Amino acid sequence: MKKIAVISAILEEPGQAQQEFNSIVSSFKGIVKGRMGIPFEEEKIAVISLTIVGELDEINSLTGKLGNIKDVSVKTAISKKEI
Repeated sequence: MKKIAVISAILEEPGQAQQEFNSIVSSFKGIVKGRMGIPFEEEKIAVISLTIVGELDEINSLTGKLGNIKDVSVKTAISKKEI
């Protein structure tokens, strides 16, 4: 069963982490339903929110891969309801 999730990420060095982050997100494009990014140029930080619809294993895999990127912090909220 699929669930809806929101993945929030903070890139503390976007210039270094952005390419790898985008590559990983692109590899999961089938489950990514929305993306919003807010750059904080003066602070050299980017905040990105992803809306996901997928199997729990897919959500966890994406979250784990993003969380393993240097200078990236990730938190995920997953719906209790299955769809």
